[in-house]
Amino acid sequence: MPSQRGRNDVGQEKIEVRRSKRRKRTVTAYRDGDTLVVLIPARMTRAEEAHWVAEMQRKLQRTESKRAAPSRQSDAALVARCAVLSARYFDGKANPATVRWVPPMRTRWASCTPVDASIRVSERLRDVPSWVLDYVLVHELAHLDIPEHNARFWARVRKYPKTERAIGYLEGLSAAAGWGIDMEEG
Repeated sequence: MPSQRGRNDVGQEKIEVRRSKRRKRTVTAYRDGDTLVVLIPARMTRAEEAHWVAEMQRKLQRTESKRAAPSRQSDAALVARCAVLSARYFDGKANPATVRWVPPMRTRWASCTPVDASIRVSERLRDVPSWVLDYVLVHELAHLDIPEHNARFWARVRKYPKTERAIGYLEGLSAAAGWGIDMEEG
């Protein structure tokens, strides 16, 4: 039984709280158009409800602002992000000549051509968390020096601390969407 809370004091957002007797502990939220829908256990008090609505608003705003990060908006921003990652993980020695967004690739998340130092990133990655995009960029930056996926290559890529987590995320995304993208390809 949903309860409408109307517009909040911030302005334009409508909030709908849905209580469930089956839900015991978890709180979830998502956007449905211009409405924030918050799913909570039926046993929660009004004070707990208010707390969780505010918390879920903050959480979604953080997620949405990360998705709108500049590196997702332009090729120049991708180049700038690569410069930051190169400085952090490659002592500034991995310098692509170009980095650009390209239409979705059939079998890869991104690709690198070491001969001309170009990196292409699939537009499918525009909505992934920033730490996943960073992993893909680190992976491609490593190819500038080491073209093949050998032990030395993976040792370099694993300097990025969220490598395994990002690989798992991308494998799950590919499987869920039915894309069949192989992590070994690039």
